Amino acid sequence: MEAFGASRRLAAEGLGSALLLAVVVGSGIMGERLAGGNVAIALLGATLATGAALVVLIGVFGPISGAHFNPAATLVAVLRRDMPWRSALAYPVVQVAGAVLGVWAAHAMFGEPILQVSTRVRDGGGQAFSEAVATFGLIATILGTARFRPQSTPMAVGLYIAAAYWFTASTSFANPAVTIARSLSDTFAGIAPSSAPAFILAQFVGALLAAGVFGWLLKAEKTS
Repeated sequence: MEAFGASRRLAAEGLGSALLLAVVVGSGIMGERLAGGNVAIALLGATLATGAALVVLIGVFGPISGAHFNPAATLVAVLRRDMPWRSALAYPVVQVAGAVLGVWAAHAMFGEPILQVSTRVRDGGGQAFSEAVATFGLIATILGTARFRPQSTPMAVGLYIAAAYWFTASTSFANPAVTIARSLSDTFAGIAPSSAPAFILAQFVGALLAAGVFGWLLKAEKTS
């Protein structure tokens, strides 16, 4: 694999995060406008757009930065020693900054006010637990495919997130940077800032659990 410098890796993480959030928020706005009040149709539109975009974005930016776009994924990479912690320190910063810029880009495309704060409350234990489950599954998908079929990781992640939009009560944010950015959009994809801390905590818990479980499950046995 070609080696890329720190500035290019960070630019890839920031740009990828921005494009991801432009898709998430933009498809939510478009879906809500076209669905005529049918929330299921709006969610389906957002699901298809997000899943497809993840396949493309991971394929494009993965060889450069690893295409984390997610502080929880970066933390797991550091804990597994897949990347040095010094290199990883700036990843969450550019992930969050890029995600916020992506939200603003979506607002601009659809003629929405650029600066917003979400009023969409997503509270309750079920919602938080859903985020732990969603993030656990996301990290499991990444680690499992990276171990056995790395070329299938982009497709697997896109398919998993598309499924998780529907089987989790929270619609699977599974990403602290995404959660922070979506709190700045009072649209279909938004989350009230008061709901965000529980989501973020659950996301890190789910990621750490997945790292522990799959660190054991995927460890090769020593043979004599």
